[in-house]
Amino acid sequence: MKLDILFFGAHPDDVELGCGATVAKEVSLGKKVGIIDLTRGELGTRGTAEIRDEEAKNAAAVLGVEIRENLNMRDGFFINDETHQMEVIKMIRKYRPEIVICNAIDDRHIDHGKGSKLVSDACFLSGLIKIETEIDGIVQAAWRPKLVYHYIQWKDLKPDFVVDVSGFMDKKVASLMEYKSQFYDPNSNEPSTPIATKNFKDSIIYRAQDLGRLINSEYAEGFTVERYLAVNSLGDLV
Repeated sequence: MKLDILFFGAHPDDVELGCGATVAKEVSLGKKVGIIDLTRGELGTRGTAEIRDEEAKNAAAVLGVEIRENLNMRDGFFINDETHQMEVIKMIRKYRPEIVICNAIDDRHIDHGKGSKLVSDACFLSGLIKIETEIDGIVQAAWRPKLVYHYIQWKDLKPDFVVDVSGFMDKKVASLMEYKSQFYDPNSNEPSTPIATKNFKDSIIYRAQDLGRLINSEYAEGFTVERYLAVNSLGDLV
């Protein structure tokens, strides 16, 4: 299956938090979209890896993506080396996306920056024909995405561009609420974490509202780029 856009997250819920409304919008526009999680989030304070597996599956159904896979890397301890790069390359070559969108380039959780660089490096290496990969005995052809973007997570990074996601925040919030083990629940007996507070839950909306305000829309999500953005004409800019 060839995808138009492939989203990567170091943990289940990273994609939904960083750009879930953009995912929902692209799906509504008829784009074939997929999500690859690097780890199962097994070191998370709340819940278990098995619970997160089910939550991720349910969240993917809410967003309407074509596929969701998990590479089962070690939460907290995966590194950007050849072994891990090859696993990501296999996914890029399997789904041949035009666009890859991955973790924030710098963030509070160490896996986010690591995951960002790992996926970005793998996107380049995936285009080298002398790197050989195969899945289930089938040799894969080289493939390099045209574009690599990064969503924004905990830190308030300055976006290079924003996507108007007005009309799609309900889908984002609904997908996130599938992660019942992770977010604010006043009735939960689980230990408190930075993302399990009411403040953080509220921030999902108000951060998108603030970016939307700056572009004269209701909601927006921000992204950073690795090279200059290009448009065919000034009329392409909203």
